[in-house]
Amino acid sequence: MIGGRVVRTIVYDTGTLLAAERRNPDFLAPHDKLTAAHIRPIVPVVVLAQAWRGGPQHQISRVLKGRDILPSDQRTGRAAGGTSSTRSSSRPPSSTKPPWSPATPTT
Repeated sequence: MIGGRVVRTIVYDTGTLLAAERRNPDFLAPHDKLTAAHIRPIVPVVVLAQAWRGGPQHQISRVLKGRDILPSDQRTGRAAGGTSSTRSSSRPPSSTKPPWSPATPTT
């Protein structure tokens, strides 16, 4: 909580970056709205490592532009893990639910 307000943080997971690379409109539309609202989702470095395959990945690079890349630590890992715990890792993200979700409010 900051100044009596609950602060929510958006953490992108690996599925988010892969959706960006596929130009998935279920991800791109909300991402563009966040960007327009000057909301900066964070990307844990482990997420980037999972999604990056080397060579040019223009869509992932576009999403990462201006994002905070967080180093690997326990809090970041838990936040990233919490976003993916509601989905089975054996299936792709639902087309009706964006592949990202707000992390637990920070205190």
